[in-house]
Amino acid sequence: MIRPSYVFTSESVSEGHPDKVADRISDTVVDAFLSKDPEARVACETLVTTNRVVLAGEVRAGQKGNSAAQNKAFTKEILSSLEPKVRAAVKDIGYEQKGFHWNKAKFANYLHGQSAHIAQGVDASEKKDEGAGDQGIMFGYATNETPQLMPATLQWSHDILSVLAKKRHSGELSHLQPDAKSQVTVLYENGKPVRVLTVLVSHQHDKRIDGKMATSKRVLDYIKPHILDVFPEGMITKKTQWICNPTGRFEIGGPDGDAGVTGRKIIVDTYGGAAPHGGGAFSGKDPTKVDRSAAYICRYLAKNVVAAGLADKCTIQIAYAIGLAKPLSFYVDLHDTGRVDAALLEKVLPELVGGCTPQAIRETLGLNKPIYARAAAYGHFGRTPDNDGGFSWERTNLTSELKGLA
Repeated sequence: MIRPSYVFTSESVSEGHPDKVADRISDTVVDAFLSKDPEARVACETLVTTNRVVLAGEVRAGQKGNSAAQNKAFTKEILSSLEPKVRAAVKDIGYEQKGFHWNKAKFANYLHGQSAHIAQGVDASEKKDEGAGDQGIMFGYATNETPQLMPATLQWSHDILSVLAKKRHSGELSHLQPDAKSQVTVLYENGKPVRVLTVLVSHQHDKRIDGKMATSKRVLDYIKPHILDVFPEGMITKKTQWICNPTGRFEIGGPDGDAGVTGRKIIVDTYGGAAPHGGGAFSGKDPTKVDRSAAYICRYLAKNVVAAGLADKCTIQIAYAIGLAKPLSFYVDLHDTGRVDAALLEKVLPELVGGCTPQAIRETLGLNKPIYARAAAYGHFGRTPDNDGGFSWERTNLTSELKGLA
């Protein structure tokens, strides 16, 4: 049952946050492999720290008809091309600092061939369908409290940093540096957001802003006019509390201020704590890894349920065993807002995606493409589908069919 009144908070982090730098690099590696081989296998972990980038993990690429030796050489060729792509990604984020510089940071690549024991369980053959790349549980969620069908607290946290990043890149807010975090606290009544209680932004900055020492108040005055439009009319009031850089100064940031590792911002990546999370990260994984692809299909199905008006909120859980194609379970929760039986959706929804096997998911969403680096920051969900297939899981093309179930 929905509580009549409560307060909820979500956070986001910018593309320049150390963990997001690591995510961006790992997904740059995924895209590099998929651009050469749509069936490539990638599990890339990245560590970033003061002027150092380290890659580790397992990869495999090849071409049908090639010998094992030829495919090994093909994989090696892709590996040798990664360094300039990684440096370009760091440059695009905006790091040209003494402690972390796109051109000066040391680069180490410890990626190696995929385990044969994993490959034998995952790869399809004449005797079996392609299996899941790992065991685990994945969730998808949608809510009608924002146009993006995302939790308001998270969507607005993302939007704050996305707006500031665009204006930093354009030069309009040239005194900002790449590392940043945001947090939004909202009062809900009858399950709907009614007022923003607190907006917290911590943003890396130059020592001076327009010739004056960059105090917390000066940074807030510098950025606040640019982010007010993030919030719908009436959400910001005279009582809204604004907090900026509460430690006082934020000049040292990014990987120089704190080490970053792939996959440490999974709640930021998904639903801001408003829905469960299975625990698996997305970045650095090719789409045969169900941590990624199954979470995407769950979001896709949940979003279509809400977009079709079958519920105000929808959570979907799916579970897999490594090497097995068929899901072990498929669960739907409509949070007492449903206009259709959840049990009916549990039967119908998987059938719309070929039984939710890993291969069917990839084919439905067109996931075997280099579309992942763009998703590494500001959330994997609540985004606009791209013409080239990026964010395909955000489409609402099932709504016509689903409306007939009500």
